[in-house]
Amino acid sequence: MSLLLAINHVLNFAAPALAVAVLLVACSHVFMRNMAKSKGWIAPVAINFAVGCMALVAGLVLLGRDGKMAAYAGLVLACATSQWVLLRAWRG
Repeated sequence: MSLLLAINHVLNFAAPALAVAVLLVACSHVFMRNMAKSKGWIAPVAINFAVGCMALVAGLVLLGRDGKMAAYAGLVLACATSQWVLLRAWRG
């Protein structure tokens, strides 16, 4: 496998985590304005992206291959939990 092909594989592996992170932060700014207004965009997207990548790697290790729906469900659950903690939503 060439270097360019390896980079392509890594980028395609991380793309769902980036998409979920950006959409989650964008939706939190639209639907939870009073909680999300002071948090900004870059830090929550970066944190959710890192958590999402870790969830995808865990899914790859546990399930044996990439692209399983259970791994994507874990990605969504991990990112949603991360965003919930970042917004301190348990305080109401």
